[in-house]
Amino acid sequence: MHIECFDYFHKVAMAKSISRVASSTHISQPALSQQLQKLEESLGYGLLIRSNKGVELTEKGKIVLKYADNIVRTYEAMIEHLKEDSKNNQTIKIEACWPIATYALPCVLYKIKKKFPYHNYELISNSFEVIEENIRNNIANIGVIYGKPSNKSLEYYEIGSDNLSLVAAYDYDIDDEVNFKDLLKHPFVLLHDKLNVEEAIIERIKEFGYTSNELNILYKSDSTESVKSSIFKGYGIAFLPYISVKKELYEKRLKLIEILDFSIQYNMYLINEKNSQLSEPVSEFIHYFKKIGKENLC
Repeated sequence: MHIECFDYFHKVAMAKSISRVASSTHISQPALSQQLQKLEESLGYGLLIRSNKGVELTEKGKIVLKYADNIVRTYEAMIEHLKEDSKNNQTIKIEACWPIATYALPCVLYKIKKKFPYHNYELISNSFEVIEENIRNNIANIGVIYGKPSNKSLEYYEIGSDNLSLVAAYDYDIDDEVNFKDLLKHPFVLLHDKLNVEEAIIERIKEFGYTSNELNILYKSDSTESVKSSIFKGYGIAFLPYISVKKELYEKRLKLIEILDFSIQYNMYLINEKNSQLSEPVSEFIHYFKKIGKENLC
């Protein structure tokens, strides 16, 4: 027998009316009567006395009533426990471009973990091409990337923006506002990474009539921390994602250099597979991320 039979029986016994329960539960009266009959047949006893005035419990019906409500509530508690256990055992796999994974997402994950303590997370940094591919192949559940996804099967939601910022040590000898020509005399420590920072800079400076050969490049590195270490020592200046230097700017270890008529901005997007059946924990994560993400990026 199905647990619904006990639920319907309990409701009818308390209301003393099949028609009222049928109306309140949005089930037809014949269908409800059939459910009650199934329960009686499975137990082997008549439970209800039906009349024009409603229903009354038989002696056996009174015994079943003592247990019916408890059976239903125990079943519901079991289902809830199973859901919680399922949530506890699922790890939500998140892949993000490295500045977002390293500097922006930790604060959001902290907030979401407090909201849903049964979520488990695995956060990995990757290039946006690999992230899109891993989302499509169900290797990752959620991605956070710079720029809209190139694959049309991916759903996306803008969560914020980041700028490629020019920075120097706080006491480095350079004006706070310069034109592009002034930069050519300063050594650059160039970030050469999966974000294509170097390519973005080269494309942008072409608009000013310069080539990459005119930049005084001290060296290239794929490590943000390595670039920052060189800048702290006064070796030169560097273009870095703003979220990766925000703390050092606040602490006045670095300073921001404004370039007249020059900016490179990246929008950040939360992505997931558009037509896939998302699990409840992943759906909860995405919904809450959209609600609090923009205000809680580190």
